[in-house]
Amino acid sequence: MANRLYWDLGKHPSAIGNLVGLQFLSANDASISRVIPDSIGKLGNLTEIYLYNNNLSGQIPSSIGNLSKLAILNAFNNNLEGPVPPSIGKLKSLVALVLSWNHLNGSIPREIFQLSFSYYLDLSYNSLSGPLPSQLSGQIPESIGKCTVLQELWLDRSKDKGRRAHLNHQWLRNSSTKSFVAECETLRRVRHRCLMKIITCCSSINKQGRDFKALVFEFMPNGSLNRWLHKESTMPTLNNTLSLAQRLDVAVDIMDALDYLHNHCQPSIIHCDLKPSNILLKEDMSARVGDFGISRIISESESKILQNSNSTVGIRGSIGYVAPEYGEGSSITTFGDVYSLGILLLEVFTGRSPTDDIFRGSMDLHKFSEDALPDNIWEIADKTMWLHTSTYDSNTRNMIEKCLVHVIALGVSCSRKQPR
Repeated sequence: MANRLYWDLGKHPSAIGNLVGLQFLSANDASISRVIPDSIGKLGNLTEIYLYNNNLSGQIPSSIGNLSKLAILNAFNNNLEGPVPPSIGKLKSLVALVLSWNHLNGSIPREIFQLSFSYYLDLSYNSLSGPLPSQLSGQIPESIGKCTVLQELWLDRSKDKGRRAHLNHQWLRNSSTKSFVAECETLRRVRHRCLMKIITCCSSINKQGRDFKALVFEFMPNGSLNRWLHKESTMPTLNNTLSLAQRLDVAVDIMDALDYLHNHCQPSIIHCDLKPSNILLKEDMSARVGDFGISRIISESESKILQNSNSTVGIRGSIGYVAPEYGEGSSITTFGDVYSLGILLLEVFTGRSPTDDIFRGSMDLHKFSEDALPDNIWEIADKTMWLHTSTYDSNTRNMIEKCLVHVIALGVSCSRKQPR
């Protein structure tokens, strides 16, 4: 029996209960207007459910709590109503629960916060009301039940809470305490339109005597740049992709932010982890650089010492974006951010991640892009950009081609080993 199903749930919804070996269910973007059948609770082997962007109505069946292996439940953007079933608290393997943009009501069941493995809970844009669950109080939780690895909690625009910011919090041990202190110190000093605006932060001890620290940032309704560049299970449309002009604007915003951090902060600030998931987009699609968790603040004297030494503080950054010289023991400098910027630019305009499966052996995103310059630039450009353009004459095409050549060449130049 097939263990993956991409199915029109609307034809025979109750029959799904017969597929007891099913592990993966995807019925998203299918304009389904039925209810979620109670028989879904019979699929004990399910690990992932994707039902987002439909017209599903009715309540979430309590039988969903029988899916003991379920890791991901995403029913974003439907017409689901009624309460969030407390039985979801029985899903001990759940790591991500996304029920935003529905019509759910009632209070948030405390059982959800007994899920010790969950790291992403999104209940935003519903009609939830009433008191927050036990162990939650005020705008910033003092503790989140047993969710000891919870990284993101979204409750924006619930009925009686008003517009709330995206809460990103950590349960902190020694290393993450240093990360939190570094981010607070950095955010305290920076003021720029292209950097994430912090609303507040807090530090406290929970009832178990553990440190709890949180940063609350300005809400970014369009999510991360990564979400707009890479659509794994959704057809590209005008509404979920970026035009060439939008990508250029995003690139300029990112470079403005880096210029400020490197050249207009005293002392300079090195971001150390520039990548699409750390770029957030506002309502107008302007970009904000965020996540200073591993940033390094360097004074002029320290910078000179580092540049003239072989010292290292370890590899900083994410796979595919971190400067190669960091892996060879080089010290942290602004050149590392320039390398990451180059990779990011190439990703924005080719639509290819540096960890894409096509990059094997000596072929990487840098070489892939460099080899296309200047004559084959159309072959590597992200095709989804052209969804936003109508037919154009040869002069316009030539202008677009020159623009792409210049921006790809800039990305290639920045992403050379030890860029200058």
